[in-house]
Amino acid sequence: MKKIFSRTKRFVSETDKILFILIMAASIFGVLMVYSATRCNLEDGQFISRDATVMIIAAVVGIIMTLIISAIDYELIMKLWPIIGGVCVLLMLITLIFGVAPESRPDARSWLKFGSIYFQTSELVKIGYVITYAMHLELCRDTINKPLSVFLLGVHAIIPIGLVVLTGDMGSALVFMFMTIAMLYFAGLHIGFFACGGILAVAASPLIWMYVFGDYQKNRFLALLRPEDFPAESYQQLKGLNSLGSGGFFGQGLFKGTYTQGGIVPESENDFIFTAIGEETGFFGCLIALGLLFFICYKMIQTGKKARDFSAQLACYGIAAMIASQVVINIGMCLMVLPVIGITLPFFSAGGTSTLCLYIGIGLVFSIYRFNRSREAVNFRLSRIASPFSEI
Repeated sequence: MKKIFSRTKRFVSETDKILFILIMAASIFGVLMVYSATRCNLEDGQFISRDATVMIIAAVVGIIMTLIISAIDYELIMKLWPIIGGVCVLLMLITLIFGVAPESRPDARSWLKFGSIYFQTSELVKIGYVITYAMHLELCRDTINKPLSVFLLGVHAIIPIGLVVLTGDMGSALVFMFMTIAMLYFAGLHIGFFACGGILAVAASPLIWMYVFGDYQKNRFLALLRPEDFPAESYQQLKGLNSLGSGGFFGQGLFKGTYTQGGIVPESENDFIFTAIGEETGFFGCLIALGLLFFICYKMIQTGKKARDFSAQLACYGIAAMIASQVVINIGMCLMVLPVIGITLPFFSAGGTSTLCLYIGIGLVFSIYRFNRSREAVNFRLSRIASPFSEI
């Protein structure tokens, strides 16, 4: 019993308690807002919606998985990168063949359906990609700016991005791109390659517009410029803006939002959860939500800076970039600065797959924190050591 207590005490002492408190606070806030946003859909006698129930289960299971993964040496996980990469590619190929699209996202066949459960494979592949790309960057660390290394790194990135695009999940593909850019930057890729990539992207944009984007995707971009000409495409964002603006500084009150409780904003529990936060908790609540997300990313970057392994550093940066990019894209959608592309707000949007996979990535960060902390060298001093080479 004493040994168990000792091990538990050590486990707790080596856990990043600040990051744990931050993710718990974000998860509780997120569950509360999803519950509020889905109250309007409750049937008689129903206390809690399916979306809120799934999110609670995903958060609880995710936190348990985070703690379990944190107890596993991250070096063991990172060494499995070839297997992880192979499984990720296989998952995406299976999704291409058997993938389905839920009613809320008819444009994207990015889910595998198991009975009544939908599993979005790209969410898990994001975590696998961070691991494989971090290891790839470590292997070519000394030659990263050589053309062959840049080419191979590009091929590595194109494989998951291309597979995700083929399933119709353009939002996730954009997140993969942001993760790639961030990891390459922190790995020391010369700025000239980023400039060349930007020029190529601009040059290819007309071709992407004509041959990659579907009509509905083009309309979503055009709706930002002329919402009156695209009422169907702009409806969600316009109502979302009205919802956000109606909250004022402190909001209308939890469970009291006119738009949220009236179900006026489509997907207010999912991609547009930020509008529910703004309406019911106001600008103050939005600041708290964004503050939690900011400090979660900040703590991950700090953990990466203190890691001794280059791949561990990049893994922390990659997961932080994943969260940060999703926040920027999601808020951009809600503010009608970016088109609607189906990206969830981490910790806040409803979705079992995204929540669960997010915690898996966080578990890796916790492991990096734990095993770098527990192996720190102990400062000591030796004195009165005799040597035949010492001066007399």
